[in-house]
Amino acid sequence: MRVNKITIAALAVVAGLSLTACQNDDAATGQGNSSAASSSSSSSSSSSNDGSGSGDSAQGTAEDSAGESSDQEQSATGKCRTDELEVTAQDNTIGGDEDNTVAVTFTNGGGRDCSIAGFAGVDLKTNAGTVSAERTGEPAPATVLKDGESISFHISYPANDTGGSGVRITGLVVTPPNETKSVTLDWPGAASLPVTDGSGTPVKVGPIGSAGQGG
Repeated sequence: MRVNKITIAALAVVAGLSLTACQNDDAATGQGNSSAASSSSSSSSSSSNDGSGSGDSAQGTAEDSAGESSDQEQSATGKCRTDELEVTAQDNTIGGDEDNTVAVTFTNGGGRDCSIAGFAGVDLKTNAGTVSAERTGEPAPATVLKDGESISFHISYPANDTGGSGVRITGLVVTPPNETKSVTLDWPGAASLPVTDGSGTPVKVGPIGSAGQGG
């Protein structure tokens, strides 16, 4: 009987120890799972934030690079030279206009893009000497003239309705903006200008790009 009591007591102790061990294992497992989940969540959040920041930074860098490239391209575009331009002129007078008009066109044949702005120099050769055109005062923004493209400006002058011979025009001399080399062309407009009192020139020149805008 004594032996049986001892055996029962021993079994009870072993059972108690086994139950405690199981409880400890369960707690450890739960804590481990919780820690892993927390670590995974933190890692995901960190990765998300890092990815977003990297995207913003990359986008900003790309935009900055694009702006710098555009500035560099404009800075690298040299001015249009006379030798690179094909210069032509044609009558552009529209019936009913107060003044007659000639349109002068620059075509870029230099094999590169070039920048052109402002006013061309315009002189009319006449039987009474040279008549220089006066600028109209319109805005004259810079333009990048790509290789093969053309741009025009206008020359306006009064019609000779006096009935007399007036001042006979024999030729047209055009100097591209910021250049000293000129091109001489046949005059495509009316044959003469009215005689003036000499107080000012009757011939006006518009800025580059002004052809068709009136004089």
